[in-house]
Parts: sequence; structure tokens; C-alpha cells
Amino acid sequence: MLRRTFISSVSFAPLSAAESYSTPAWEAPLFRLRDKLKSPVRVAGIEVLRAGGKILVRSRSTDGASGIVIAKDPIEDYLPILLRRVIPFYLNKDARDIETLVDGVYAQNYKLAGQGFWLPVAAVEMSLWDLLGHVAAKTVSELMGGARMKEVPVYLSGSGREATAEGEVDVYVRGVHETGAKVVKFKIGGRMSRNADAYPGRTETMLALARKRLGPAVKLYADANGSYDVRRGIEVGRFLESLDFKVFEEPCPWEQIEWTKAVADALKIPIAFGEQNSSLAEFRRIIDMRAFRIVQPDLNYNGGIVKAARVARMAAEAGMTIVNHNTETGAAGAKMLHFAAATPNFGPEIEWARRATPKPVPWQSPNLDVVRGVVPLPAGPGFGIEYDADYLKRAQPVVAV
Repeated sequence: MLRRTFISSVSFAPLSAAESYSTPAWEAPLFRLRDKLKSPVRVAGIEVLRAGGKILVRSRSTDGASGIVIAKDPIEDYLPILLRRVIPFYLNKDARDIETLVDGVYAQNYKLAGQGFWLPVAAVEMSLWDLLGHVAAKTVSELMGGARMKEVPVYLSGSGREATAEGEVDVYVRGVHETGAKVVKFKIGGRMSRNADAYPGRTETMLALARKRLGPAVKLYADANGSYDVRRGIEVGRFLESLDFKVFEEPCPWEQIEWTKAVADALKIPIAFGEQNSSLAEFRRIIDMRAFRIVQPDLNYNGGIVKAARVARMAAEAGMTIVNHNTETGAAGAKMLHFAAATPNFGPEIEWARRATPKPVPWQSPNLDVVRGVVPLPAGPGFGIEYDADYLKRAQPVVAV
């Protein structure tokens, strides 16, 4: 049960013309962490470690507590920004000020704005959330205001476009059988492909076959990854509607917001959008435009929990649902589960990539997998993930290049 949601914690009185061009409304406090942790949590150090093919970010407090997060895969491309620009800013700061720190690191590095900057910020920020959880002996969702669920509903994703239409449907027929999932998402088009399909006719063949083989009991979603212009987006959207698909994600190139709105206005199927966006001002504009119905920030690409929660608040004000975009599973996906569980206007399911029976990962617990269409919310402090001590000892530090 939520004691206080981050939506109700802030007043949203209408702004005058002058006020609307002053401090952005989205910077109003959300979590009030100083009320939940009475003593400072000073950041003594932040390490970047390479272990088991993963990049980990580990933050430490002056009192000896630590927080760990598995960074999103593209972090390899942005290590200089992480090591030279982002980490130094956070050192010696009080982690309880995590909301204002995200604004401070941006102010010092605004010329780097974009995913290449915000993904490193997200890695550091979410390691600090894990640190705060361990200090407070609370889950991250509790620090955010409280979890509304102990199990998070998911939809199966993770498909590419390399398989045939028939082969891709086989993957998800098997996935539904193995996991009890009730929702599946198919990748359509060719990804930013100017209307080209992965091969001619693949999309229509796959969608029709998916509906036939999975039946009416399974909800079906489709993701175009920006494949279409307006005309083709509407055409494909109407085909999706004829097959009773429930969500059409990113029909047009993500920069073409007006195209996306034109597609959304022409269709009944809800449009989901936002995984590539990292500007809060742009989210404000496209929410006000009603360019979509499902708001879809990615915690990694957008810059972390604070920024995604600000987007969620914008969406809630507009009466919209938020479904944070996700391509991570296992320990890396735990942060996504806590965000979803603590976000009042989240729904109805989070994305969970699963194409084959997963193998246990010996160096982390719990091993999160889909059972009966849900993934359990980790219950331990922080994000609830425990790492094997020997595994961490073998991790190699990553240094500035």
C-alpha cells in the first residue's frame, strides 16, 4: 500500500505566463529522501568494473555501504564520458540529493546532452539508488513511495528481424507455453528502414500467423522501431487493428514527432513512443501534443529513475499511462521492476526480453524469470540483487582512456 505517491506529493496549480517560463515544473521534489534517511550518505567513491562480460558501476559511501548496478550494454561506447565527466561530479556529494544532482551534472555538461551522456548518468544514478536502499534497509520502490505490487506483469519481447516470419512466431508460441505470458510483442518493418521490410511480406505474414497460432487469449503488440512514414504507418496500423493488436510502438522515426502524431490521430490502436528521447522539455511538448497514448521512457537512455519519474508525473497529469521501455532481464532488469512497481500510472505490463529458456547465473541472485506471466519484485535492500563475493573480487577496474 502506498503511503504517499510521488504524484500527490506536489501541487500542480496552473502557472501564470511568467511562471511557466521560470523553473521547470518537472523539477519539483518527488521523493524527499532526506525525510527517509536522516543522516548524510556521502559518496566516497564510484568504481567502474568489468566482470563476466558486463560493466558494473559500484558506488561507496564514507560509512562503507555500497550500491551496484549493471550498466546498459552501450556503456562501452561512452566510458570516457562516464569516467571523466559524470563520476567526478558525484564524488563527495550527499546521495540523498539525488534529484537535484541529476540537474547539476546536466548543467555542467549540457553540451553533451543526448543518450551518450544520459546513459552514463543513469548508471551512476541507479548505483546510488541501490546504495541508498542498502543504507536505509529498504527497497528502491519503498524509497520511491512504496510498491503497488509484489509481482510485475510483463510482455515477452526480445525478437529481432533475422528470423523468418514463421520462425519468429514459433519462438513466441514456445515462449508463451514456457512462461505463461499473456502478452507478446513482435518486431515489424525493418528498423528505421524507410518503409522497407526485413524481407518483402514478412510483416503481414508474421502478424496474421501470430494471431492465428496464439489465439484470442494472448494480447499482441507490434514494434516498428521507426520503420515507416505517415502513409505506411497508417496502413500497417490499420492492418494491426484488423487483427486486434493492442499496441503499435514507434511507427515513425523517433525524431519525426509530427509524423508520429499524424499516425496516432488516424488510428484507434494506442501508439507507444519515447524510448529514444532524453529531453524532459521534449517529453513535455510531445505529451502536450498527444502524439501518443502510452509514454515510454527508457530508464537507461533517458538518464535514470529521477528523470523517468518526472516523465511519469507529466504523463499522469495528462491522464496517460507510462510503460518504461526495457531490454534488460535478470539482475540488470531489477531496476526496471522497482520503477514499474512504484509508479502509480504504470501499466499494464513491462517489457521482458525472453527468446529461450534462460540459464541460471551463478554470480547473482535471485535469477529473475517469467512465471505465470509475471516477474517477482526482488525484496532485498536496494534493487534486491546479491552478487557473489568471489565474482566481485575477480572484477577488473576500468580506468579512464
